[in-house]
Amino acid sequence: MAPIHATPHKRRPRYSGKNPRKFEQKYKEHAQDAETLAKVRAAGKTPAGMHVPILLPEILQILAPQPGERAVDCTLGNGGHAAALLETGVTLLGLDQDPLEIVRTEAKLREKAVPDALIVKRMNFAGLRRAIDECGWHDGADLILADLGCSSMQFDNPSRGFSFKHDGPLDMRMNPQRGLSARDFLKKLSAAKLQAILTDNADEPRAEILAQALAGTDQATTRAFAAAIRTALPYRLDEEEREATVRRVFQALRIAVNEEFTALDTFLNQLPDCLRPGGRVAILTFHSGEDRRVKHLFRDALRGGIFRETNDEVIRPSAEEIRANPRAAPAKLRWARK
Repeated sequence: MAPIHATPHKRRPRYSGKNPRKFEQKYKEHAQDAETLAKVRAAGKTPAGMHVPILLPEILQILAPQPGERAVDCTLGNGGHAAALLETGVTLLGLDQDPLEIVRTEAKLREKAVPDALIVKRMNFAGLRRAIDECGWHDGADLILADLGCSSMQFDNPSRGFSFKHDGPLDMRMNPQRGLSARDFLKKLSAAKLQAILTDNADEPRAEILAQALAGTDQATTRAFAAAIRTALPYRLDEEEREATVRRVFQALRIAVNEEFTALDTFLNQLPDCLRPGGRVAILTFHSGEDRRVKHLFRDALRGGIFRETNDEVIRPSAEEIRANPRAAPAKLRWARK
């Protein structure tokens, strides 16, 4: 009889230095090792593969969920807000268009959720009306939450191509199974169209110069695109303004690739009819164009007698929250009651 040999243990590839730098090497963070996560959070950073829910206590206070109520989390993401809502005894409908993250988030939420308390649908929040109708909630939901930020799981993962922090393919799609990647989208753009995108989506002051240099070019990776942006800028700009410009261009292109403003307009048009009388809605925005749309909808619905109240002053994260989670800094929260 031939000897039986045990399968040799396959070691993970080692990284240089004291701490891992690449997203895929942060094994303990991905595994959600409690001690490692605490150290990362204490340093004011977001652990790899995680998204820290923003303004969570404020959102729970505004929505005031009650056991048995119907709630919708329109942008499920990593499930931080959803998990807190489920703990209050609501029935939660969670929506997300990302086919990669929604599987992991649903599995995590179902570990603690009461049977039948969680419904998950893979779709863009522009399909809110269809989603609640499919649940049989024809008269609407009691609570609706939408967090319009790009999730940390997408932003930090180089393979998704959202950030130039690490090099990766220039993709930027929330749903990588649909539509053009940012690379292919950029190749098809005229200078006039790109200038409009940079102006409308990011208020970019150098939109014309950048559009002339970048429109129709083939940018394979995030860092190659960032380098092309820097090269196109006037030499007199300081380093801080150069990097701010790169961030604005990435933001503007991401919004265009995912048709984010179109989806938001569709969602907002449906929103009042998707709430029951007395229903509450809370929306987190991270961009002036988003906040402006939400503000105008809430104001018009209040004047028209559709909403009974909304906040006059936008709610922002505290200094303490921003220190603990710097990605919360641009967040703005608006709410309304039907």
